[in-house]
Amino acid sequence: MPVIEMSDTRVEWEKALSEKDCEKLLELFDDYVDTIETEEELRKELERIGEVALECEDPYDLLHEIAHVYSHLDEIERAIELYKRVVERKKDDPEEYATALYYLADAYEHFGMPEKAIETYQKLLEHEEKVLKNEKEMALTLANLAVNYDEIGETEKAIELMERAREIFERIKDEKNYMISLLDLAHFHYELGDYDKAKALINEVLRNPRDDEIEINAKLVEAEIHAGREDYDKAFKALREALLKAINVGDEIFGIVFDTLIDFIEGLFNENAYDVIAKNIQGFAELFEDDTAYFFRAIAELARWKAGDDEAKKRFDELYSKVENEELKAILDEWKRPKLSLSLGL
Repeated sequence: MPVIEMSDTRVEWEKALSEKDCEKLLELFDDYVDTIETEEELRKELERIGEVALECEDPYDLLHEIAHVYSHLDEIERAIELYKRVVERKKDDPEEYATALYYLADAYEHFGMPEKAIETYQKLLEHEEKVLKNEKEMALTLANLAVNYDEIGETEKAIELMERAREIFERIKDEKNYMISLLDLAHFHYELGDYDKAKALINEVLRNPRDDEIEINAKLVEAEIHAGREDYDKAFKALREALLKAINVGDEIFGIVFDTLIDFIEGLFNENAYDVIAKNIQGFAELFEDDTAYFFRAIAELARWKAGDDEAKKRFDELYSKVENEELKAILDEWKRPKLSLSLGL
């Protein structure tokens, strides 16, 4: 396959703009944006493609890419205005109007504006109830509302909304979304400190899992419940089960589980829970055949070293030298640094 020169990319870009070929613009977007050297030129180009995106039959993927660049420029409101203009254009078609409202709400949510997302999801819910009368879509919007209410700290309101969504999913026999609503409810109850209720909901999900990602997420919520109870051994067990399943599912869900595990271990290091770390890490090393195994074994030795075992430093250094992945080495570098303490004499 011939390599397209940047000049060719520009030619193709201009052709796609003139023809309002939205699929081609989406295909070229990243490569073309990388050729732009100044922020002023970038803003002008975003304005051009934004106007074309408004005329696309399905503008949302392209708008999402534009929004990320505006976010990088700290000008996300300019992207939001594009979404709003799509909403206005779609008002005469009830189905298209609902879709446009959803993507506007999703953009608010994605870029950290939960209050605006709630306002827009509420408008969408009213449209669905009065015009479309589609129960599944109502339930999905209720669930999105719940997540955003939780984001602003109104967890009890989130539970109320998610319960309404759960009841609809159960009635229409949408098992997958029903299970997801149980997961969200478990997380909300966990946040309120009602660990028994949260664990009961997780047990219901795990009793008959039909979807790998749902099972993995259930294990993540189970782990946070155990951690909330300070039952760290059980939390590690749930995380290991999630990671084992995620290895065979896909990179995205694996990344989520791995990052959750790293955050959990870091929290334990910060709490000086070195013995807990050391005795639970070997099970993770056994899941890998590459240098990730050395990474986890090094974590165990680091914990023993920090707990006062001087011999563990030698074992840590040997394992550290076998870790080739720079991101994993950076995590170990961060954790092996001595903590800084500030003593104030009053």
